[in-house]
Amino acid sequence: MNVDTNVSSRINLMRILLIAGIVFVHIPFDPQTSPYLGTYGALDWIRVYLGDSLFRIGVPCLSAISGYLLFRKGLAVFDYGKVMRTKAETILLPFLLWNGGFLLIVFLAQKAGLGHGYVPDVTDTTPREWATQALALEAWPINLPLYFLRDLLLCLLLSPVIGFMVMRYPRATLLVFLAYAVLPVPGGIFLKKSILLGFSIGVYASLHKVDVKRLDPHALQIVLAVGLSSLLLAIGLFVTGPEFPFWIDSLRELTAVSGIIGAWTLSSLLVQTRPGKAMGKGSGLSFWIFCAHYPLLIALWILWNRAGFESYPLFYVTAPLLVIAVLVATHSLVKKTAPGLLGLLTGNRIGTSRHNLPAVANRASPNEVSSHQRYRR
Repeated sequence: MNVDTNVSSRINLMRILLIAGIVFVHIPFDPQTSPYLGTYGALDWIRVYLGDSLFRIGVPCLSAISGYLLFRKGLAVFDYGKVMRTKAETILLPFLLWNGGFLLIVFLAQKAGLGHGYVPDVTDTTPREWATQALALEAWPINLPLYFLRDLLLCLLLSPVIGFMVMRYPRATLLVFLAYAVLPVPGGIFLKKSILLGFSIGVYASLHKVDVKRLDPHALQIVLAVGLSSLLLAIGLFVTGPEFPFWIDSLRELTAVSGIIGAWTLSSLLVQTRPGKAMGKGSGLSFWIFCAHYPLLIALWILWNRAGFESYPLFYVTAPLLVIAVLVATHSLVKKTAPGLLGLLTGNRIGTSRHNLPAVANRASPNEVSSHQRYRR
């Protein structure tokens, strides 16, 4: 199965839009500025809508893209050894470089008396805790969004089994993975359960040769329906949060999964516009933003607090825009001056789209929040 130009452009467009959204949902806050306190009125509802509802579609959607592209040539010619060698370069190495680099910066900063309370303490930890911060062996990595790469690597390790199950028992497999994602059961080896489901949905679409353009004529209706469901979910989250009942958590996961269809059909509308066509060309910028945005947001949050600024709404509005602007500029600069370094940091995502490469991830879950002692001043 070949990926035609339209599908290719839509994949690139989705990546950059969803990852730009991720920057907004990772904006730091402390207990006094939690959106669930309602201190800032409508702004707090918007924060819940963006962070805990709308952009939760990113994880399953980007996972589905990865599964879809991995098996686009079919199961019979799938070369597991070649895939894992390639992914060691395109996923594992960037994960180690970005997470390890941030871990070192945090260690040096905390040794100098900076950064305590904003990220987990790394100066007085056991070797096991240090290894987890560096490699995400048992919990979230220090560069929080990179948990997606960690779980995606697990999907790739299991890809022959997933491919076989999805090919032979598609309905049963997807139903089991859906139950695993939405029900309050232990995650096991996965930090984010919806990654396995999203990945498997993409595998299903690829192996069973699903016409991914079939719903395009109904794109507007689908986008409106998914958008309405995310709005209703945000109301439920805002009313019941921050400690959600299990049924709200399950609805959130179901809404996120439905976002796969919503985001994909939306891309059919956006790719026809001039900005959409430009973003559909692909340049590796989305991966650069994904890997670098969290450390930069944390640095801005520390500087903001040390400078004594009090207006959190101003920080919420300006920080993501500044981060995106800085990362677009630095990506362009490094691409021109040090393309070899850029290739190393982005898994060789430096040219036009490479459709065997996954895009990445989403907001921290409530468990992630607690594990990182979320953004205290």
